[in-house]
Amino acid sequence: MTSTSPKTVKVWDPLVRLFHWSLVGAIALAWLVEEGEWLHRRAGYVALGLVAFRIVWGLIGPRHARFANFVKSPFTALRYLFDEMRGAGQRHIGHNPAGGVMIVALILDVAATGLTGWLSTTDAFFGVDWMGGAHEIFANLMLALIGLHLAGVLFSSLRHGENLARAMITGRKRA
Repeated sequence: MTSTSPKTVKVWDPLVRLFHWSLVGAIALAWLVEEGEWLHRRAGYVALGLVAFRIVWGLIGPRHARFANFVKSPFTALRYLFDEMRGAGQRHIGHNPAGGVMIVALILDVAATGLTGWLSTTDAFFGVDWMGGAHEIFANLMLALIGLHLAGVLFSSLRHGENLARAMITGRKRA
């Protein structure tokens, strides 16, 4: 089945996909060069800009990009996870309720990591230990969230018989 097959549907618009993979690149670069280097800071600023874009796109973008389409209550997300553990979770064309929670958590954490990193460079907070510590905590939390995100993508891909990573490249999922 090709990505343009009538048995697939368009889910992720090009801007969501560009955001996703650009954020992956910015975070990877910031992590690789670490510790306040010029490139680390620039990668962090790119990540902050991408998050700002995603928040706007989550309000005005197409159906599957909108937060209203996939951000559900914590109760709904927990119920979905329990259903999945029992093998009864429903497949979603867009993000499932747990994925929605993960997106919100990642956006908030990337924003907090970038903000604390930026504040660490300002006159008010330069050299302030607790700000650097907060930046490090948020960065480590981000790594944990990324690990959970990847585990969830793998689990859902296997459970529902579709390659979610490929869908984030092509923009299409099985109908």
